[in-house]
Amino acid sequence: MDIIDRLRRRALPLVALAAGLLALPAHAVPSYARQTGMECSGCHIGAYGPQLTPAGVRFKLGGYTDSDGKDGKIPLSGMLLADASHTRKPQDPAPDHLKSDNNVSFDQASLFVAGRASDNVGGFMQITYDGVARNLALDNTDLRVVASTAIAGHDTLLGLTFNNNPTVQDPFNTLSAWGYPFVAPAAGLGTGGASALIDGGLGGIVAGVSAYTVVDKDWYAELGSYRSMAPQLQSRLGLGRDQQKLDGNAYWRLAWMKDQKKQAWHVGVFGWSARLEPDRTAPGPVDSYRDIGVDAGYQFLGTREHVVTVFGSVTGENLHSGSDGSRSHLLEQRLNASYHWQQTWGASSGLFSTRGSDPAAATRGLLLQADWTPWGKEDSAAPAPLQWLNLKLGAQVWRYGTFAGTHVGASDHDTFSIFAWSTF
Repeated sequence: MDIIDRLRRRALPLVALAAGLLALPAHAVPSYARQTGMECSGCHIGAYGPQLTPAGVRFKLGGYTDSDGKDGKIPLSGMLLADASHTRKPQDPAPDHLKSDNNVSFDQASLFVAGRASDNVGGFMQITYDGVARNLALDNTDLRVVASTAIAGHDTLLGLTFNNNPTVQDPFNTLSAWGYPFVAPAAGLGTGGASALIDGGLGGIVAGVSAYTVVDKDWYAELGSYRSMAPQLQSRLGLGRDQQKLDGNAYWRLAWMKDQKKQAWHVGVFGWSARLEPDRTAPGPVDSYRDIGVDAGYQFLGTREHVVTVFGSVTGENLHSGSDGSRSHLLEQRLNASYHWQQTWGASSGLFSTRGSDPAAATRGLLLQADWTPWGKEDSAAPAPLQWLNLKLGAQVWRYGTFAGTHVGASDHDTFSIFAWSTF
């Protein structure tokens, strides 16, 4: 039986992973930590959060299937996020469901169905209640089937990922789904109103499959494609009824990565070419997008007492409008760095810049963050009633030099926020 047939056969348990696990009762600690027997900090920088260590990258590419060999693990976890924010000048109009300033909000509560279904099948589904929009919906989903083999004397991992958000399957922290900032205030203005299609433009309302391979633990390649969900299905999943229709498209990714235990790095390229019909209820001209970018990341891990990371990416987008034949472009630049001491105290900063053929797309600024993670790492001891809790408390300062194409009044959008973030 060839390797493709093996992958196809092993994809069948995904049905059980996606449906059967939903019937299991909740449990009080993150499911991947229970599954592997490791602390969250074994796979995550800063004790927990999206930022992955080399071990976390391997765990994800391996289909979320590694375990400590013990049965009876409950594949459910939860997450809560809340924040309070102040903007230098009240926003006019006020954000939906929020005040013009001085907001305190319960941002979200998420349930993760996350774990292994077999030695070759694993993944996660995130179901999120948005405390601001007061809406329950299917969030990020990544289901995988993997197989290991040798090809021409090279250790090779082959995999398939079924997901609903281009870049959610990516193993690095440079692309949009898991990129910096990892949290942001609900009333904040983020990195501006303009972004490339690959940066979450269709996240959640598409479904796709990618085939990927890792060769000799160093080379990563991926190729996939997506389809729009029907508006009726979007509605049932709590995603509204977006009428855009994604036609022919291709998502691709290449990267070289190196893990040297005390330090690790990667360099990569990525892209998404897509044809998008703006309104499926009135078939007409189709817009063509071509997104392409480069990214790189470095981690100094040492003995884990001092951990330093640097990540950056540049993404360019060319858009050809089918309605009037016009062409436009957008350029996004991101650079961020972080420092963590004993996986407890963290400081990070990020530069962001967006500009394009439309002058109003230009936004440029700086984010500063400090955070404290008392529990959820090696040798940490929470008080007895809170041993199930991972907690991160932090503060952010957003500063803008340009906003929506102008320097004048850009600083009026400067925002200060504090947040509380917990997984369990």
